[in-house]
Amino acid sequence: MNTIKLKTMLEQFFLEDMGERDISTELIFGKEEHGEISFIAKDNGVFCGEEIITLGFGLLNNENRVELFVRDGDVFKKGEILAKVSGKISDLLSGERVVLNLVQRMSGISTLTSKAVLELNSSHTRICDTRKTTPGLRMLEKYAVRVGGGFNHRYGLYDGVMIKDNHISFAGSITKAVEKVRSQIGHMVKIEVETETLEQVKEAISAGADVIMFDNRTPEEIKEWIEFVPKSIITEASGGITLDNIASYSGTGVDYISLGFLTHSAKAIDISVKVSITA
Repeated sequence: MNTIKLKTMLEQFFLEDMGERDISTELIFGKEEHGEISFIAKDNGVFCGEEIITLGFGLLNNENRVELFVRDGDVFKKGEILAKVSGKISDLLSGERVVLNLVQRMSGISTLTSKAVLELNSSHTRICDTRKTTPGLRMLEKYAVRVGGGFNHRYGLYDGVMIKDNHISFAGSITKAVEKVRSQIGHMVKIEVETETLEQVKEAISAGADVIMFDNRTPEEIKEWIEFVPKSIITEASGGITLDNIASYSGTGVDYISLGFLTHSAKAIDISVKVSITA
């Protein structure tokens, strides 16, 4: 992750939560009282968020001491202590919720991604995400996908061309849409075309697409259609693919499977915080 961007994000998140001050903590505890908090897993999962913990509590007070017992990508079990942070009670309590929310969210995504990779069980096909991320959290959520063993699709509308059904309808055809894009973009930008029929696949190939997506197609259809696609063109499957049926796509030969549910439907991992007073 971009540490500079992450620092800015965390500062904004802390400001959103604390505003001018944490009145509950401020009115109960003095500024010099010290304590320790432990992050304890209440479920099994794949950890993601070590930099959230270290940088987050460091921003609140650079004298806070963080001990990590897991690193990003590590598998953890229910009841395991993931991290401990010691320092001023006021800093620990004020920052706890923001840090915890992010770590739970990111670990949920990395855990779900890991499950998808294991269910697919393919040495060729890669799992990747989509743009179906939480506004403001895209960098974190896409990082969590990588930690879980997946790969990232484009980050936004700016770093890759994806010609979808509505683009095709407005442009008049796949060929016209690809021609317009190809005449204006540089050689570093790939063009992906979403297809729903074999005729569209053939048209996308003739038009010079770099990536062809099989949208909402069955494994049987993909196996048939992919035979028409030159090896130089990357293939992707998307739509209607779940943890329950992803294994059936393993033998299709497709290069990527993009899954929106990795980020838009991941359940946050349950993690609790236990506190203790120190001298």
